[in-house]
Amino acid sequence: MESWIERQRNILDFTLSSLLRRKGKNAALLSVYTLVVFMLASVVFFVHSIKKEASIILHDAPEMVVQRMVAGRHDPIPIRYMEKIKEIRGVSSVRGRLWGYYYDSVVGANYTLVVTENSQLAAGKIAIGVGISRTRLAFKGDTLEFRAYDGSIIHLEINNIISSASELVSSDLVLISEEDFRRLFGGSREHATDITLKVKNSKEIPTVALKIAELFPDARVILRDEILRTYDAVFNWRGGMMIVILAGALLAFIIFAWDKASGLSLEERREIGILKAIGWETSDVILMKFWEGLAVSLSSFLSGILLAYVHVFFTSSALFEPALKGWGVLYPDFKLVPFIDFSQIATLFFLTVVPYTVATIIPSWRAATIDPDSVMRA
Repeated sequence: MESWIERQRNILDFTLSSLLRRKGKNAALLSVYTLVVFMLASVVFFVHSIKKEASIILHDAPEMVVQRMVAGRHDPIPIRYMEKIKEIRGVSSVRGRLWGYYYDSVVGANYTLVVTENSQLAAGKIAIGVGISRTRLAFKGDTLEFRAYDGSIIHLEINNIISSASELVSSDLVLISEEDFRRLFGGSREHATDITLKVKNSKEIPTVALKIAELFPDARVILRDEILRTYDAVFNWRGGMMIVILAGALLAFIIFAWDKASGLSLEERREIGILKAIGWETSDVILMKFWEGLAVSLSSFLSGILLAYVHVFFTSSALFEPALKGWGVLYPDFKLVPFIDFSQIATLFFLTVVPYTVATIIPSWRAATIDPDSVMRA
């Protein structure tokens, strides 16, 4: 038992000394390896976190939205539609919404104007998102000008700045009273932008949607699940550059692992031959190379994971910002909440640590099975 423990100690000591003898090469390997893990982990963390964030934000969104389509375009929907929708079995509540897009030529950006029942905004008052406040340098008590549909200018006072905690969805948002909304956009009071409704039993949502489509041929029914899928598609599109980075990182790692598996250097082969000559078993040599590869791969893996965590959740993915920002003027300045689970770490582990460790052992096993004399003379 004592001799076995001593042998294991010798293996670990020689592994450490072997790493230190080639510290320049190993430092280069660690740098490249860490960079690969960092890029892969950053992509995985960011995509998963932003999709999770969107699903949480949309959790309280209306279960169903009904819009009116005229010649394939969204058109104001008559309020009278609500009466027939209320009569559908399973519908618990129906509400008309007023919202619209306003183009601000001063900064070249679109605002989303929304009338909310709980905003408690008086006529002439508005609440704006942090993105608008930052871009227009407008704060509480200031006044913003809006050009109405008839060309007249309307001055609205900023009553509040919407909390930055919700900036991901409120950066370009303007909360406005119904009176001011209709002054800007016009239209009849008998119409709303769309209608939202809640259904008592979630299993009845498809049935209710089908009944609404049968009642109103010009209606378009949008389910909350469809909105979530749309957000996923938008994030995937905005993540185009990240996909390219992921492909590049994978290609670099494949080349890196292949180069490692192609064989040992002359110095390493002679080292193995000497160890065999002084009495080391083949299993001892393989175990030494296993610990050596594991030390490099685990160090790189942990460093890459830590750097990716800081990059995504503390710097708001600074390297990915240009790809996500695109043409948006009012791009939100937000920090993602960490959403990391075991499956993400396990996937990254098996994509990076396992291939490299195996690629280290295979050539070592081949060299350890050759006669020591032929290895040292090579």
